[in-house]
Amino acid sequence: MQHTALITGTNRGIGLSLTKHYLKNGWNVIAACRQPSTELADSGATVVSGIDVTNPESLHKLTTTLASTKIDLLINNAGILRDEALGQLNFDTIEAQFAVNTLGPLRITERLLNNFNEHAKIAMITSRMGSIADNTSGGRYGYRMSKAALNIAAVSLAQDLKSRGIAVGIIHPGLVGTDMIGGYGDVTPDQAAANIVQRLDSLDLDNSGTFWHANGEILPW
Repeated sequence: MQHTALITGTNRGIGLSLTKHYLKNGWNVIAACRQPSTELADSGATVVSGIDVTNPESLHKLTTTLASTKIDLLINNAGILRDEALGQLNFDTIEAQFAVNTLGPLRITERLLNNFNEHAKIAMITSRMGSIADNTSGGRYGYRMSKAALNIAAVSLAQDLKSRGIAVGIIHPGLVGTDMIGGYGDVTPDQAAANIVQRLDSLDLDNSGTFWHANGEILPW
């Protein structure tokens, strides 16, 4: 039986690499994005474009499209990064990061509650910048706060969905060389995707709701 994955933020970077990985492994992949890249359109995935995770109308389009689709894996990957420094805080960009990075994954997960198969898995692609204990450099207020909030939302989901057999992974992909951070990184999007898949393969109800680096390290809250 073919498994189905829904991945958000798939037009480039980690999301595109995850899409290709699961397609290569025989999965049916539904790739949600705002605007598909040529590479995504040619990938063989079922592309659902025009999806803005902050927009209830576009999310209605997604849930309507998937009304009769059962999902084995949801990867909430869509996210944005902005920069704020103390003394020059931009509260508009802070709020925008909360809308995309925190509320977006929560909105999608709740809207798809009836689509999950028994023993489905949910992945939140987060960041170690959301770790309170690991913050030794300050700055990046909106990104840090939005990812910390995403982490605690994911823990609540892990608790609330346990009775349905649904496990929730909270995964930092590493410092990935994507356009979002100017191409600089320790791993490529393909390497990050492969590591994330390994973490998801080992995800179960026993480790649901824990905070992982994609390389297998457990991260501090």
